[in-house]
Amino acid sequence: MSEPPSTPGPPPPTVHLHPPIAPNDHQAYMRLALTLSRLSPPKPTNYRVGALLLSQTTNTLLSTSYTLELPGNTHAEQNCLAKLAGAFPPSGEDVALYTTMEPCWRRLSGERSCVERILGTGGRVGRVYVGVREPGVFVEGNEGRRVLREAGVEVLDVGGLEEEILEVAMAGHRHQGKGGKLARGIVAAVMQRHDP
Repeated sequence: MSEPPSTPGPPPPTVHLHPPIAPNDHQAYMRLALTLSRLSPPKPTNYRVGALLLSQTTNTLLSTSYTLELPGNTHAEQNCLAKLAGAFPPSGEDVALYTTMEPCWRRLSGERSCVERILGTGGRVGRVYVGVREPGVFVEGNEGRRVLREAGVEVLDVGGLEEEILEVAMAGHRHQGKGGKLARGIVAAVMQRHDP
């Protein structure tokens, strides 16, 4: 996927939520991202992730997506940014990314990582809200959080949905137990890696 064009295109359609989500209701926006993640097909080769871009200045939903929504081996964050493309709001607007799983910093496919794509917005995405850390099934030791913070992007955990996010994210993986329940050890290991 190439960089967003430098000339703005037509604005994406505005998404209206009923009932609307109150400003700074991080749990509700993360729940919306979790709902989006359920649209991704369960496969053993990827996580089912949901993401959305929000103008925190106007509390306007700018873009939503999920893993594999767009053609190719696409990630939710990648799709959100691609769908918004050159229609980013003015540079002074406070744009945040909500994602059920921390953005990747390395791709086994060789494609640009979601962290690189976020940084490629030139500071337009200043805050990333994360539901869970990456379990390390595909790439061990995700350094994306550190890289984003060093670049001046605030990274914040939104707690309370971790087990549900992981159940959805890893549907289709061999770690699923009877009835589709994720092995408790994986949930515990991922939750221990959250920042205090």
